Amino acid sequence: MRKLFIPLFILLSLSLNAQKVINIQPLGDVSPDVINVITSSVENFYGYKCVVKPKVDFTKDILTDSKNRYEAGRILRKFNSKQNLLIITEKDIACRKGDVKEWGIFGLGYRPGVTCVVSTCRIKRKVSREVFHERIEKICLHEIGHNLGLDHCKSGDTRCMMNDANGTIKEVDGEQIFFCKNCRKILGKN
Repeated sequence: MRKLFIPLFILLSLSLNAQKVINIQPLGDVSPDVINVITSSVENFYGYKCVVKPKVDFTKDILTDSKNRYEAGRILRKFNSKQNLLIITEKDIACRKGDVKEWGIFGLGYRPGVTCVVSTCRIKRKVSREVFHERIEKICLHEIGHNLGLDHCKSGDTRCMMNDANGTIKEVDGEQIFFCKNCRKILGKN
């Protein structure tokens, strides 16, 4: 049997060019326009290839106890896998925060991990299409940042999209599609 010899520089080139993949998982009906914005922003900002999966339907096991919205933690646990996965929904999501059982949120991601969920429900009310797109872009990139190991930014740079929104859209609107020097350093991207 003849051995296959592959020069080291070719192997290094192949590994350096191997593109990380983020799977986009629509949960329920999600506008193709939203999917396109997310795909474009993830590919442009992180350089990852996006693969859009077929939509999955909602199930009762991911509802909050009040049955009025969906529990983000339950969604993450249900869909967690070994693949990088950004779950997108147009339904309202919530999580427990302190004594509040159902704190409405924009998104939630494992840190570090491979799974995050984002909802468009709270970010599209009474705004232009352009503002809505910018919001969804920042929130998706923020949650993927958590998957990559970033915590909420403590640098004080209000432009950094890793700031904690604290439940307010005003915080998201004040951020830029940008990681501060400290967050870039943590990611090893000076």
